Order: sequence, then C-alpha cells, then structure tokens
Amino acid sequence: MIIGTAGHIDHGKTTLVRALTGVETDRLPEEKRRGISIELGYAYLQDGDVSLGFVDVPGHERLLHTMLAGATGIAHALLIVAADDGVMPQTREHLAVLALLGVARASVAITKTDRLDAQQAGARLAQVRRDVQALLAPTALADAPIFEVSAATGQGIAALREHLLAAARLQAAASAPAPGAQASPMQEQAAPAPAFHMPIDRAFSLAGVGTVITGTVAAGQVQVGDELAIAPGPDGSARRVRVRGIHAQNQPAQTARAGQRCALALAGAARDEVRRGDQACPPAIALATSRIDVLCQLWPDEARELRSGSPVHVHLGTADVVASLVLLDRPALAPGETALAQLVLRGSVAAWHGSRGVLRDASATHTLAGVRVLDPFAPQRWRRTPERLAQLAALALPDRAERLAALLAHSPLGMPLEQTARAEGLASAAALPLPADAIHIDNGALAVTPAALQALQQQALAQLQAFHTRSPDEIGPDARRLKRLAAPRASDALWQHAIAQLLAGGTLARTAHWLHLPEHAARLSAAEETLAQRLRPLMLQGAFDPPWVRTLAGDLGAPEALVRQTLASLARRGEAFQVVKDLYYPAATLERLAAIARQCQAAPEGLQAAAFRDATGLGRKRAIQVLEFFDRVGFTRRVRDAHLLRPGTALFSQDSGGTG
Repeated sequence: MIIGTAGHIDHGKTTLVRALTGVETDRLPEEKRRGISIELGYAYLQDGDVSLGFVDVPGHERLLHTMLAGATGIAHALLIVAADDGVMPQTREHLAVLALLGVARASVAITKTDRLDAQQAGARLAQVRRDVQALLAPTALADAPIFEVSAATGQGIAALREHLLAAARLQAAASAPAPGAQASPMQEQAAPAPAFHMPIDRAFSLAGVGTVITGTVAAGQVQVGDELAIAPGPDGSARRVRVRGIHAQNQPAQTARAGQRCALALAGAARDEVRRGDQACPPAIALATSRIDVLCQLWPDEARELRSGSPVHVHLGTADVVASLVLLDRPALAPGETALAQLVLRGSVAAWHGSRGVLRDASATHTLAGVRVLDPFAPQRWRRTPERLAQLAALALPDRAERLAALLAHSPLGMPLEQTARAEGLASAAALPLPADAIHIDNGALAVTPAALQALQQQALAQLQAFHTRSPDEIGPDARRLKRLAAPRASDALWQHAIAQLLAGGTLARTAHWLHLPEHAARLSAAEETLAQRLRPLMLQGAFDPPWVRTLAGDLGAPEALVRQTLASLARRGEAFQVVKDLYYPAATLERLAAIARQCQAAPEGLQAAAFRDATGLGRKRAIQVLEFFDRVGFTRRVRDAHLLRPGTALFSQDSGGTG
C-alpha cells in the first residue's frame, strides 16, 4: 500500500516516517541543513508479505506543486497535525488536494504530543481532535481514525504502524480474487486489463545502470524487457525505451503492478530526455494532448465562483501546466458545484479517461478545484453542442461497458475505435466492450449504431431530393458534393459505407460520377432521341464555345422548346451540363476544360480567370462562367481571386467509375 503524507510545514511528517520505518527521507544537503523537506522522499516498511511505501511530501505552501506530484497514485493518506499548532493553512490545503484527487482512505496522526504541558495536554488534544474531525467531516475521509503520537518518545508509533499494516492487508484481501474463482470469458471481455502507465516523479542516472525513473504505478503491470514510451515527450512525440530492470516497493523484481512504488531502469533514453510530468506507458496508448474535456468540481470552501476563461495551473499526474478553463454547460461554477469543462493547455500532457487532477489559481498559490478526465481528445469546434454535451455525460458514467454503449448511442457520425481505446488506456480496440449490434466500418476502425447509420442515409436522401427540386435539369451531385450538403462532418469511410448500402438496395442510383434518385433518371422519348443524335455532333463541333439553344434550334430547324427539353433530358443523364442558362456543354468538352484547369492549378500563378482564359482561348466572360460552373458543381472552390481544385474529386475525369 502506498501512503502519502500530508500536512503543514514543520508538523513532523518526515520525523514520523522515520519513526515508522527507520528511513530518513530527507536526502538532499539543503534539506538536512534547513531541516525541511524540499523534494519528495520515499521510505518502505516490510512486515511479512505486506509492504508499505511512504511518499513524504514538502509542507511549505511554495512547494505544493511538489506535494501534488507526490500525491498522485497514493492509496492511503496520512494527515499529520502538530498538537501544539493544530490545524494550519497547509493542513487545509493538503486536505483539499487529497479530497479533490479522490483519495478515499486516510489516517490522522496528531504529532508532537510530548511538547504539550502535562496539565493541559488532555484538553489540548481533545480540542485538536475536534478541529480535525470538523475539518474532515464534509469529505470522504470523515471516518479516518486519529492517533496521538510522539516520534521523540515513541508514544503511539507502534499502534499507528500496526493500523497501517492492517489497512494494507485489508486492501490486499479486497483486491485478491476469491479462492477458486475464475472469470468467465464474458466477464474477461467486459473488463479488459488496463495497459500499464506510471506518472514519473523522479528521473536520474546511476553509474552502471543508466537512466532511472520512479513513480507510483497507476494501472496495469510492467516487466523486464517490455518496450515502453515516454509521453508526451519534449516535442509531443513519445520516445521509445526498453525496461532493463525493476525495483518494486524497494526490492528487485521482474514485474511491477498497479499501486506499487516502482523504479525502472531504462535503455534508450538519456537523463535529460525524461522529466517529471511525463508518463511511462506502452506505445499503443501513448498520447500527447493540449485540449482535455473534464468533469470539474469547485472546492466547497472556495470563496468565489470560477468563471469560464479563467487561467489556471493544471496538475495532472505529476505534470504542472498552465491552461485556460472553458466551462461547457454554464458560464460560472459556484463553490461545491460540478460542471463539464475543457482545459486548453499551454503545453502537452499524457492523460487518460479517469485520470484525476487539481486546478490551482493563475499564481499557483491557491487550490481551486478537482478534475476528472473524460476525453483527452477534446474537440476545438462544436464543443458546446447538445450532441457533444450528451457524449460527455456518457463519458462520465463509471462502468466502461455502459459508458461506451452510451457514447456510441450519442455519436451519430460513429465512434473511432483506436482513439477511444487509447483514451480508455486500452492497448487494443478489440478490448472495447461494444454493444452486440454495433456496425464496424473501415476494417473495424469505426463503429456506428444501426439507428445512426439509417439517420445518415435518410439525411442523404432528403438532401438529394432537395437538390433535384432546386435543379431539376441537373442529374445530381457527385458523392463528395452530396456529403458536403448532407453530412460535412462525417468521415469518408462512414459516408462511403452509407452510400454503398443505398446503391446496393436500389434506393439510390449513380450515373457516371453523379448520384440521383432512381426516378430522376431521364428516359428520352423517340422524338428526343432522334433530336439528341443530331444535337450531339453540333455541340462537340463547338469545342470550348458550343452553340446556344436558340442557335441549335435554328440550325436544326427544330422548335426551341423541344431543343431545350431534349438538352435538359441529356443533362439529367449526365451527358451534358448547363453552364449558364441555355448554354449546354457536352461532358467530353468539360473533361477537356477540367484537364486545362488542373494544368493551371499546377502553374505558379494557380487557377485564375486570366490564366484559364489564355489557356483555353475563351473570352474572359466565358472563362469566368466555366470556372463558376466548376465551383457550383464542386470541382473547384473560390478563394478570393483564385479557384482551388477540391482534393480527391473525380469530377470530369476520364475514370467514370470513380466514387467522386
């Protein structure tokens, strides 16, 4: 069991740890000279098969960032209050940190009882007890037992030591499986083992060993020979390392597991490439994020509300990063309230779903709130939409299977499985306990519910019907243009899957690159087919300047209305396109013009009206009309005076079988 000390400066934390373990945790010359803890100290106590690891933290207010690094991962808090001083400011601050980090088990030691006057000792100790109980009452640590001790005389030390050892035995018994119990395959699938990760609180070099990192293992287990990553890394890219050796609970070991103090000897990283605040984890879950969605609780004793946009110091794991707090579901957070929020960091951290942290004010002098990570891949846009808030409410659920089912149900555009597994701290997307009816797309990279897929398809059909109503003379949009109309945020894989199903079911039809409803396809009458055979060569002969409807009617001696009707039917078949009213271009001619547009795009001046005019030999007005047509059908897009080809489009290419 890992025990973290907490309490005001000079209340005897280090002295008490030495009395309990016989180990001096102040190791720096400056600490010995000044008689105070400056850095984290560590001590261990072994009793049979039970091992206690103590993390001794500084008590000075200016060193609270160091205390926060030490508080990460502790299972049991040892709150220390000096009998002569009683509850002091850092006692309250340290308790706030423990409560906000979710530490649920603690013991209290009232130290320095030997310094009390013998006649007034009883009354003084009773008063300190009452103060401590009142301090703990509103927290989850209200029932913490209180011990009166003196490191100088040894009073109460043995009783406190036995209590901590007994607590460790109870913890071990609670975490061990029942004798003979075996998890069923269904249970194993529903509760996959989390991947190893450990916040790094120290990094140093040892002669003959190399770089060594220490920390409290937050999840999973590691063994000698494993490949790990140091995340986020100085440039946001995790560095690969190999575990050469392990010390767990101050003993050489082949493995280390969650809850243990651990030292890892690494191969592949120099001392200056690892820092406090990094995380050691398998490469499969390594991440670097600067935008995190969290559940934020303002400390009840805070005097003022916390407003959106407030600058804060974020302590996550052993990292300390400056950030802006953005409240997502309200403009301000009152003391004691909990809200959904986004942390926009001025640096990168590695954090996973469920990671806990603490927020301090901009000057890093006052603890404000606690946070629990919901999504380390927080979006910059649409972060306050009802859809996103519903997703965050789902992510706040404690049970993983229930959480993922709710998240999937509120993800109309699908759930990226690799990213979700990484956020959950799972080494493989196959370990995600998804609902049985989830549809897997893109070789298993994306999951979507049947209802969401059907809703997307209905939206596509509705937008296509609206397109036909607006432009009855056009055959329809290509797949990319319809996606921009119906579901611009959908992934290409999800969109292609939805369209492929509609095409396979006959609900949707495709002619060359263009999609349309089956009933929208034009069928030429005998008169139209006869006239079309005469129109086609005349339009092709016109090259880049085909004749207008009136000219065609005069040349062929046909009624202008019939010519216009026939050309509209050819347009619905994808054979011709109306660039401007009563001016139709054959598809083959537009393919040639599109090829010239691609050549202009590759030139230094880009695709502009003047360059396109010169390349085609058209007049400026006609060149602009053709470019505007390309913009309208989605082949290009206008950006100031230039027209940029949309990436990936197959419009007007010779490959008529593409998906657009």
